Amino acid sequence: MDRNRVSLFSCSLFSCTLLLLLCFPTTNAQSCRNQSFSNNKEFSSCNDLPVLNSFLYWTYNQSTRMADIAFLVNGVSTSNWVAWAINPTGSGMQGAQALVAFKNSSGAMHAYTSSVTSYGTQLAESKLSFSVSNISAKMPSSSQIIIFATVQVPNTTVNQVWQFGQVSGDTPQAHPLTGDHQKSKGTVNFLSGQISEGGGGGSRLRRKNVHGVLNAVGWGTLMPIGAIIARYMRVFKGADPAWFYLHITCQVSAYIVGVVGWGTGLKLGSESPGVYHTHRNIGITLFSLATLQVFALLLRPKKDHKYRLYWNIYHHSIGYTVIVLSIINVFKGLHILDPAKKWKRAYIGILIFLGSIALILEAFTWLIVLKRRRKGVASDRFSDSHTANGTNGYA
Repeated sequence: MDRNRVSLFSCSLFSCTLLLLLCFPTTNAQSCRNQSFSNNKEFSSCNDLPVLNSFLYWTYNQSTRMADIAFLVNGVSTSNWVAWAINPTGSGMQGAQALVAFKNSSGAMHAYTSSVTSYGTQLAESKLSFSVSNISAKMPSSSQIIIFATVQVPNTTVNQVWQFGQVSGDTPQAHPLTGDHQKSKGTVNFLSGQISEGGGGGSRLRRKNVHGVLNAVGWGTLMPIGAIIARYMRVFKGADPAWFYLHITCQVSAYIVGVVGWGTGLKLGSESPGVYHTHRNIGITLFSLATLQVFALLLRPKKDHKYRLYWNIYHHSIGYTVIVLSIINVFKGLHILDPAKKWKRAYIGILIFLGSIALILEAFTWLIVLKRRRKGVASDRFSDSHTANGTNGYA
């Protein structure tokens, strides 16, 4: 048993080390969190757009579909125009409804709207298909342009496009058609903060998918399986101590996979602060309780110890709490990711399967327990009767 506890402790240390590597970035890459506005304006959400050194900030009112937006681009010059657009009809530039800004020949910032009707556009000023107000622009430095606006977005999730190019005679010229300029499109969900990337990007979405799969497998599947093993295999006398080692293996595996998934979630959350507090808080609670379970196992009293009963109550209570919170948070994560319906159905199918197995084993377990109790009562009665007769016979 001591060797098993040492092994378990080593697994825990490995998990925590891996977590630290995941949670603390090793580069000094720019992030939307590191940008600031001279007017001290704050937004509830932000996202690092994958290319063109661009960042999107917003505060979204779901009931009115109004979004206060700031689009920030670094690495530009006074001879550049910048634009951020929503495309209600497609995923590219044609049909995009753009917010445009540049510094004109008089030295003032010019911000306006432009409906893009063709690929040969020069971003002429025009009205958009949705309401835009309070549009303005600033150039805090010679290499940064920010557009501010209040937009009534067509939907919670929209196609977005962003670009920059050269200005000639107060007229925006065509942007480059190579490299990152071909990748600056995707979607944004103003409620969740989730973005998907077009044009060969997608690393952030992939990380979100990895985060979801790891947590669904670790916390949401392996953890309940480990509990089923512990509750029902121990009834069979021939399964002792095999059930214990299976239980430990399953739960430690669930913990390691879950911690890796939790670490990726923290990293993703740090890149887009201000969204999904409930999902994040449940995840932190899960990690804390599960870590407490792992280390409490190292202090497990022996079966005949006077405190073993209290340890069992604690262990079972925390364990079942972790399982319930795990399942709840997996569904919250599925709601956030909003994948194809087959993935949610697949997880529901896994839960139904495990629940059915648990119900069958629960009934079978009670049959075994009641049968043993009846045999125990009958054996005690036979023993008492035999003793009484023998005493009378020899009296």
